[in-house]
Amino acid sequence: MAREDAGRELREEFNKWAEAGRGEGMEQDHLPITLPVLEKMKVGSEENLLDVGCGSGWLSRRLAKMAPGGRVVGMDISDEMIRAARRASTEQENLLFVTGEASEIPWEPNFFHQAISVESAYYWPEPAAGIHEMFRVLRPGGAAWVVINYYRDNPHCHQWGALLAVKTHLLLAEEWMQMFREAGFGEVREERVADASATPEKYTGRWFRDAEQLKAFKREGALVVAGRKK
Repeated sequence: MAREDAGRELREEFNKWAEAGRGEGMEQDHLPITLPVLEKMKVGSEENLLDVGCGSGWLSRRLAKMAPGGRVVGMDISDEMIRAARRASTEQENLLFVTGEASEIPWEPNFFHQAISVESAYYWPEPAAGIHEMFRVLRPGGAAWVVINYYRDNPHCHQWGALLAVKTHLLLAEEWMQMFREAGFGEVREERVADASATPEKYTGRWFRDAEQLKAFKREGALVVAGRKK
């Protein structure tokens, strides 16, 4: 499938998510794995920050509060998600939302101090192109962070691919790290962030077999891959 077709399908799917109000629930779902990463980022009050795959903007709004003297840009392929993000963020003057694909980030080179993507990168039609673009828009010394729950090293999430309406990339941690290296990043590393949130005694959703598999998934944790622009 051509990148343009894949991008169109992805946009249409996440527009449906936005119209169904699913963007608003992402903060609750992803905050347990994101807060530890924000601590590691050590965001400065005047940093320029990029949120790739921002959805309805929950993380972008948090970043804007952490860097009141900087510029925060949230970007998503879904124009409906961007509309929802803008509606919910009118009080934060240092926050801007733009529509775009990870493979063609609509921003100038060497601008951001840090870029982060949470639970988005495995949807990108061309993940390597997205990593290259994050590198391009970072200033020298800037850091990129990719946080994902869907990766091959965690066997408890493999079933998700068949349940999603769009193509995903189920890759090893080492494959993500190699994309960072090939993009030009140095100090490339990976770690896991366990999800410490409470698990119900009985699981009734469709993503896991039962509560025990969900607990095992959380123990394995999210994959965090980071690197610094030389």
